[in-house]
Amino acid sequence: MVNIRNIELLNNPAKFDDDYHFRIKFEAIAPLAEDLDWRLIYVGSASSEEFDQELDNCSVGPIPAGVNAFDFLAPAPAHNLLPSIEPDEILGVTVIIITASYREKEFVRVGYYVNTYYEEEEWKENPPPVVQWDKLHRNVLIEKPKVTRFQNPWDSTQPTPFDAQSTNGSGAGIEIPSGGSSEAFNAPLPPPVTKVAGGNQGGMDVDHPMEVS
Repeated sequence: MVNIRNIELLNNPAKFDDDYHFRIKFEAIAPLAEDLDWRLIYVGSASSEEFDQELDNCSVGPIPAGVNAFDFLAPAPAHNLLPSIEPDEILGVTVIIITASYREKEFVRVGYYVNTYYEEEEWKENPPPVVQWDKLHRNVLIEKPKVTRFQNPWDSTQPTPFDAQSTNGSGAGIEIPSGGSSEAFNAPLPPPVTKVAGGNQGGMDVDHPMEVS
């Protein structure tokens, strides 16, 4: 019923403490009776979901048939909720996850690797013993998504061609690799939608601008 067509991160790379500003385009093959619910999750630890932070969430609707788009802004993770503020734990690779749900049932999640680093050359090899938050940067590998889809009954009991079983069971775990490799992200999103004539609003080429609450 709903297929994500494209996800952009408009401020990337960015400072670690900057907000995330996503622009999400999706296609609905029929109108939906209820809103879509979106979340952005920061994975604080590869070993435990206890340190996952929900950075923000929003409900988007009404959802007409066709291509729709909205902007999703979320704050950076809270330092005090990270499992550790030691440099070895903060620097390097982690994961952020965008999830979408309908009627409280998740139907897709999109994960991205995030590299956290200093731009100062002298700190790349020998970082300071105390994290310098104002000097930290992040780079989201937005071109390397890991997409997991789940079956959803939507407004009927019949699955649609957009629905498929997760390729990794529950879809809850996204492995954080050593060395920052991103080759595991091998399920790209479909190509971006083509420009919709006459649909430009606020810099977005869309059929239907969305309300975000």
